[in-house]
Amino acid sequence: MNRETDQKPQSTDDLIALLDAADRLPGAKDLRALSYDLLGAAAGEWVVDVGCGAGRAVAELAEQGVKAVGVDPSERMIAVARGRWPEGDYRIAGAYELPLQDASVDGYRADKVFHELSEPERALAEARRVLVPGGRIVLVGQDWDTFVIDSADPALTRTIVHARADLTAGPRAARRYRNLLLDACFDDVTVEVHTGVFTGPTMLPLLTGLAEGACSVGAVTRGQADSWIAEQRERAEADRVFLALPIFVAAATAPR
Repeated sequence: MNRETDQKPQSTDDLIALLDAADRLPGAKDLRALSYDLLGAAAGEWVVDVGCGAGRAVAELAEQGVKAVGVDPSERMIAVARGRWPEGDYRIAGAYELPLQDASVDGYRADKVFHELSEPERALAEARRVLVPGGRIVLVGQDWDTFVIDSADPALTRTIVHARADLTAGPRAARRYRNLLLDACFDDVTVEVHTGVFTGPTMLPLLTGLAEGACSVGAVTRGQADSWIAEQRERAEADRVFLALPIFVAAATAPR
């Protein structure tokens, strides 16, 4: 689920559809609500949502009285956000250069962003710059090396998962959240994991995308990719898909 500037998605419209599908998955709404709780922003306080996509989090924070600013590098994504949630404040920019003044926001949120950054340390330095002393930061994302998928060919599955992960700028960023935040001198760092378990056909596009990605770089042959995809489709038809996806949620406080 590409969210930032280092790699471009195949199609912004495809990405919007993928993000919309992710927002409808079981537990997605609760996970967003958790991220808002961890921000701890009160009504009237300012929060920046980095990699805001189509603007859902900005709209939901605004419903709580929070003054949310959505930032995304994609003009198309910002246009969609403005169309869906016209009352929101949206700005075109990436994580490395936020269009905000020093110490101007009480909270910083980035969901499905840091795995697309080749320089997460630079993004966190920018987060430190815009946060007020004592402001809160929340990072949410999956570890691309940790997809748990049932398959008749576990060796091929491992190859597919790792090859697709290597197409991402920072596939293991989520497992690094704690150390990245500590190295950036944030305080009160916490990390928790919420694992989604999916057993129906909903995740077939994701599974197909993993295999196609691995095939695109020659990690598996066309025949291997097609065979693996066919197996997952058969599993979906027989109600035998199993995908477990850990989502990491980190939170911390800017130094006072």
